[in-house]
Amino acid sequence: MKVRGERECRDCGSRWSYYETGSVECPDCGSLKSVGTADRAVHTDAPVSLELSPHRTRFGEARGTLPTEGVDDLKRDLREYVRRRGFVRGGELRPLDSTYLAARELLEAVDVYDRLRDPTDADREYLLALLAGADEGDRPAAAAVPEAMREARGTAAVRAVDEYREDLATFLEELAREGSERDRGSERDEGSVTVSDADGDPAERVAPARDVLERLRDRAKRVGALNGDVGPESADALVDAANALGDYVRSGETASLDGARDRIDEIEP
Repeated sequence: MKVRGERECRDCGSRWSYYETGSVECPDCGSLKSVGTADRAVHTDAPVSLELSPHRTRFGEARGTLPTEGVDDLKRDLREYVRRRGFVRGGELRPLDSTYLAARELLEAVDVYDRLRDPTDADREYLLALLAGADEGDRPAAAAVPEAMREARGTAAVRAVDEYREDLATFLEELAREGSERDRGSERDEGSVTVSDADGDPAERVAPARDVLERLRDRAKRVGALNGDVGPESADALVDAANALGDYVRSGETASLDGARDRIDEIEP
């Protein structure tokens, strides 16, 4: 959607950033009477933080199976976080970041672990390592993922990339629209999407990006059909390809586009 990122309170005159608060309520006087004062920009993100300290305390004391109440609470908080997150902020396309990825992987890992009939110490250590670092964007390396938990890594990658693809497709649609309006010489909303200055028309990035985006969709679909049960390196390559494609759209660097293609070729479902 497009929103005006700067707002002004009609009652007290205070100004604030909607991108930072996600609210039309004045942070100074609480009035709901406010107006947008800046141009509209594509915006899919919401201000939200991931706080896992209480869950670390609870799960760190668990042995064997997980505490039922703790699982429900943890999954609720993780779902709320990923639900509110997006990848276009004030017209700027952002990367598929490590905190979002770690939250996604932890959510899947809890489900997988809870289904295991006889979880090993390695399975539990993997889960707790995710829990320990997810809110800081830290997660175990691909080589540290136990066999039984590969599904969590792969499914998290698929779902994260699917969400990123949706925002990237929206961004490309707007970039193409602005390019078309620019060619016609018609007026348009300034700043609805923003990319770095580079030689040529930024709208020329749309067709190559869409082609790679379709290939990325196909590979993600294949991994999803296997319930994410692929090598962790392939799961990570899926994410790396999405980020390389996003970098190309932002910068116009053909090396990033080539990198996205190469990473897609490395995915072996």
